[in-house]
Amino acid sequence: MIKIENFTKKYTQIPAVDDLCLEVQKGSVFGFLGPNGAGKTTTLRTLIGLLRPTSGTVFINGINVLENPAKVKSIVGYLPDEIFLYEYLTGRQFLNFVADIHKLTGIPGQTRIEHLLNTFGLSDAADELIANYSFGMKKKIALAGTVIHNPLLLILDEPFNGLDPQSSKDFGNLLKEMVNNDTTVIFSSHVLEVVQKTVTHIGIINKGRLMLSSTLKEALQKYDSLENAFFTLTSQVANQ
Repeated sequence: MIKIENFTKKYTQIPAVDDLCLEVQKGSVFGFLGPNGAGKTTTLRTLIGLLRPTSGTVFINGINVLENPAKVKSIVGYLPDEIFLYEYLTGRQFLNFVADIHKLTGIPGQTRIEHLLNTFGLSDAADELIANYSFGMKKKIALAGTVIHNPLLLILDEPFNGLDPQSSKDFGNLLKEMVNNDTTVIFSSHVLEVVQKTVTHIGIINKGRLMLSSTLKEALQKYDSLENAFFTLTSQVANQ
């Protein structure tokens, strides 16, 4: 689903991402881990075409992101770390607005909206203003809008930030459900405990360099825990 070849991104002379090669298989939940400033957000923004590589190529479902960004955006859902919502719309109005953008109208559009409201546990709050939603509910309505067009790939930047433990668990379960519906997921996070319960594959990046890309099972066999893997691999770069 994702193929990144020799991707480098420089904002200054020092690369934010340095010659990264990565593949994410269809149907996987890929957790992209690293300290602040490691290159996670830069990589995710490049996947959706918001940033151009300094060098290297990025493919989504076989499509070159630089050559056909519009086609890539039609099959991808992207949720940034800082979500933007029209808070003086109701949840239902917001989803109708997003559905219209994707030309999902009429009975199919309404059926999809009702399904998402139910899936995300927002049916009872669908006609309340988003401004009155809790932080967790805002995350859920934003994610519902992100997947309304049934994207093949879901890209999430720090989706667990600010969520309480129950909301984090619910959010992780929703990601697993999406994979069961043939959506591939890649997300960045610092919440290692939730990541370990959610992902099938992990990547660890530090100072722009990819330190590990493997199945979760392989990583746990080698390092015993995701926490051990994270701190062992990030300290290797820090000590160089």
